[in-house]
Amino acid sequence: MKKIYVLDTNVLLHDAHALFNFADNELVIPLTVLEELDKFKKNQDETGRNARQVSRTLDGLRAKGRLTDGVALESGGSLRVVACDRDALELLPLALKADIPDNRILAVAMWMVETRKELPVIFVTKDVNLRIKADTAGLTAQDYESDKVAVDDLYSGIVRLSVPAADIDRFQGQGFLEMKEALSPNQCVVLEDAANSNHVGVGRYQAATNRVVPLKNITKDGVWGIKPRNVEQQFALDLLLDDNLQLVTINGKAGTGKTLLAIAVGLLKVADEKLFSRLLISRPIFPMGKDLGFLPGGVEEKLTPWMQPIFDNVDLLLESTDKRKRSYHDLVDMGILQIEPLTYIRGRSIPKQYMIVDEAQNLTPHEVKTIITRAGQGTKIVLTGDPYQIDNPYIDSSSNGLNYAVSRFRGQEIAGHVTLEKGERSPLAELAANLL
Repeated sequence: MKKIYVLDTNVLLHDAHALFNFADNELVIPLTVLEELDKFKKNQDETGRNARQVSRTLDGLRAKGRLTDGVALESGGSLRVVACDRDALELLPLALKADIPDNRILAVAMWMVETRKELPVIFVTKDVNLRIKADTAGLTAQDYESDKVAVDDLYSGIVRLSVPAADIDRFQGQGFLEMKEALSPNQCVVLEDAANSNHVGVGRYQAATNRVVPLKNITKDGVWGIKPRNVEQQFALDLLLDDNLQLVTINGKAGTGKTLLAIAVGLLKVADEKLFSRLLISRPIFPMGKDLGFLPGGVEEKLTPWMQPIFDNVDLLLESTDKRKRSYHDLVDMGILQIEPLTYIRGRSIPKQYMIVDEAQNLTPHEVKTIITRAGQGTKIVLTGDPYQIDNPYIDSSSNGLNYAVSRFRGQEIAGHVTLEKGERSPLAELAANLL
């Protein structure tokens, strides 16, 4: 059955292509939404770009007819711009009579319910409070879910299989184990003896051969002095060290070692093995694209407060290797390490670089797409983050770019993912992550 969807402003600011994601249903854009988009159009961040894109799209649709009368969309649906008049405002509850944009948008939704009784009307907004208001006013309200990922069902990258003891012995003896059923490419595997919990084998699934193969051997000195402290970190290092993987995603709570492991392998691949020309590290300066002018100095000085966690990790790695008595400044001066804001990444091509994007959970799906599509020949991208520590008010644990990338790249042979559960920063940090 066809439906009428009334869209709030934040839906279009979140996804400029949302107008084409409602199949053959009717879309209603309250005129107030266009007024609000106009306030964002000069912004240089992602919301500003989305506001301008939506305006251009609507302007292009005018060629098909008057927007107030409704125009056909390629999806088979239609789009209509509706103004809020006095009759619509009269439908609002007394507590919502104040003349503010949210109330006028709700009034249009209620007017559609009143005048289009033959079709269900659904109000779509990413504003939690506005969904509550809509529900109180008797409207059916939903979040915009076209790019949402169910957190409870999110791919962890690890599977535990109970197998006979003979299979584990065969795996360790011959160096592989044939699988009866296919797994996801590059999925990390723990083979558990059904009769002896201490008898296990760990490896990674190869889709091309339908085999589980052992993890790479880590030297006694580790990777730039860093040794894995648990099996999850072993899996992470194995993915990071695999030169055939062009995208690696690592998520986990605070203190699990996501960023430290990624930087350690990056320095190994750039400084020692020279497989990449540079280690490029960035993290969202929230909000992404925000002007840095309020901080003194040049770009490097402006970035220092945001990038200090990265510098701390690099200094820790340098201290753990006796042969390198340097600071991160030395690596920057040598051209090995580059710290760069994501603000200026749009339009670039980044070839033969090992790129780490930390705190990727604060990115939208569209921003993650923008970053990954910058990868040139020979570039490897690593996304790290904690989906439960999000500072961006426009996304949540199920709609952030990190989880979106994990979900979409599952099944691709050039991508790998692992979720780190056990904190290794310190006993206090682990206890705080679990209790607080």
